[in-house]
Amino acid sequence: MSRYAGSCHCGKIAYDVQGELKEAYACNCSMCSRRGGLLWFVPVDAFELKTAREDVATYQFNKHVIEHHFCTQCGIAPFSEGRMPDGTPMIAVNARCLQDVDLGAVKIVEIDGRSF
Repeated sequence: MSRYAGSCHCGKIAYDVQGELKEAYACNCSMCSRRGGLLWFVPVDAFELKTAREDVATYQFNKHVIEHHFCTQCGIAPFSEGRMPDGTPMIAVNARCLQDVDLGAVKIVEIDGRSF
């Protein structure tokens, strides 16, 4: 299993995540289409936030079920927290915020988030 380091642009928000990044999701909802993130969904126990929670700002919209986290310093959104359709807690890592990842080798799956 691979371990990746991720962060916002300035490094104020940093984390480690474990797993195999084989595919990421490009969502067309009003949020994702504007920020251009590529989402990799991982279990909560595969994610370790390395910075203090108070350094993480949160934005919610629409149904207010996903906590979209971002940095107040640089504005980058490196991860979100929510639940899978079955209710299981999950983390949506922005794969563009991971260090040393060749996104050209990752399968990109389009999601029609506007329909939700």
